[in-house]
Amino acid sequence: MTDHPEKKDDPNELDAYDYKLPRELIAQEPSARRTDSRMMIVHRDTGRIDHASVRDLPESLRAGDAMVVNDSRVIPARLVGYREKTRGRWEGLFLREENGVAELICKSRGTIQPGESIVLRDPEGREVQRLIVVAGSDRGHVLLSPDPEIPWLELLEINGRVPLPPYIRDGQMIAIDKERYQTVFARNPGSVAAPTAGLHITEELIQRIRAAGVALVSVTLHVGLATFRPIQVSRLADHKMHSEYAQITEGVVKRLLSSRSEGGRIVAVGTTSARTLETAAQVGNGTLVPWSGQTNIFLRPGHQFAAVDVLLTNFHLPRSSLMVLVSAFATRELIMEAYRKAIEQEYRFYSYGDCMLIL
Repeated sequence: MTDHPEKKDDPNELDAYDYKLPRELIAQEPSARRTDSRMMIVHRDTGRIDHASVRDLPESLRAGDAMVVNDSRVIPARLVGYREKTRGRWEGLFLREENGVAELICKSRGTIQPGESIVLRDPEGREVQRLIVVAGSDRGHVLLSPDPEIPWLELLEINGRVPLPPYIRDGQMIAIDKERYQTVFARNPGSVAAPTAGLHITEELIQRIRAAGVALVSVTLHVGLATFRPIQVSRLADHKMHSEYAQITEGVVKRLLSSRSEGGRIVAVGTTSARTLETAAQVGNGTLVPWSGQTNIFLRPGHQFAAVDVLLTNFHLPRSSLMVLVSAFATRELIMEAYRKAIEQEYRFYSYGDCMLIL
């Protein structure tokens, strides 16, 4: 908990978004079935808090609503191997690629030099591929190219591991993660972490949602490395958000505007969908427009949401930009009360945990 009581109630201070979570409430495995997860329902207008299950989601939606999911697909971006020169262990996390050369953030003993070779091991421990260091930096970022040449996405699919957050089994994947740390609507490869609110949704639930008269559309936001990083400044105004690629197409915009014009609500599944929608609305001066590019939007108290009416989201880490986002959508006081009740009721937290529907 914070050591600065005077900052606990100031929504512009990071200390206001702190809470103490018993370690045993951090989910280490997914629910037996995706829709088994619990769903807290938070009513912004009255402050009422109800308890339900994800399978009850269609009953909280209305005919004419439009649900927006993030169709980004998690790539197995974590690579493991050794430095050929020293035989020392090496580990890297893929960030981006351009013209066959990829940027990774790496961990190893000593400074990696240009021209060095990294030998990769696949998840079974076999030596499978060599990488050549093109350039390095003091921050642990290196540029690498495959030898022999192979497309990076193909290399990652063959040799990579799912880069789980460190609070799940210290980041070590097991067999179930290949399927369950991926949404059922994942299509566009590019994320290094799952858009976790979408992990609760199944094909059967989608059918029920559509049968209730709710449209389902998708946007794309590729979740980057910085999703794991805490905010490092005390004043929210001083925080610089990371950039992530996102897009929303003309067809999706038309469908959402049509729903709104007929009295329907825009239901964002996850903070990534919310950030994409609000970026597109910001570009359109308050009106949704088709858009693609890098977004570094920081949704914090004072932001007027123009494109999100309902938000489905997981329970987030304290002092995180996601905790700030959901507090901006509701209020900090209501969200902190919801988190207090979630801990009291022993909800499961974080990526594999339960969720909250904010109406």
